[in-house]
Amino acid sequence: MTVSFTAVDFETANRSPASACAVGVVRVRDGEFVERDTWLIHPPAGHDEFEPFNIQLHGVSPERVSAAPEWPESLQRLIDFIGDDVVVAHNAGFDIGVIVAATRASLLAVPGLRYFCSLRLARRSYTLPSYKLPSAAAAAGYTLDRHHDPLADAEACAAIVVDVARTGGFTTMDDLASSSSVQIRELEPEDAPDHDRLVADATF
Repeated sequence: MTVSFTAVDFETANRSPASACAVGVVRVRDGEFVERDTWLIHPPAGHDEFEPFNIQLHGVSPERVSAAPEWPESLQRLIDFIGDDVVVAHNAGFDIGVIVAATRASLLAVPGLRYFCSLRLARRSYTLPSYKLPSAAAAAGYTLDRHHDPLADAEACAAIVVDVARTGGFTTMDDLASSSSVQIRELEPEDAPDHDRLVADATF
């Protein structure tokens, strides 16, 4: 028996963290990948311009997201998938930042989450020339053939956490965090903005 959590990876349309255009999620139970999901996202208005660099990186284009669910539906789907799990991501500040920025841009309430960074864990656990996701995943025994595919990237960061937990004999994320000195951080919930107040402020 080893750790349980949900791994998440986002791709964005441009440099704005609010421009979520694709996500991959992997549910891990006792070190096993038990459920996966991935979907395209229509980025929030004002953050939905696709930069050529990003399209080349992940292959998601405006045409591909034209009929995709928008952020409110995607956020609910994500929250339902995560449940009470700790969220794991590689460079977790980026992915959690996407959730916060896209949610604020959509004038929604920001959910409370606990999250953990597989990049920081890799730096504590492996000796590598690079701790980018493909290299760190390879050290964990996972070959990342489709980097920037969000589901493959979510699997890769999950593999890092599972490998370190199994090697150390850890059965909970709290034990893994304590031993590795990689903190499980808290995203504090935020209420949705007051729409009437926003409209009033915009009239001045």
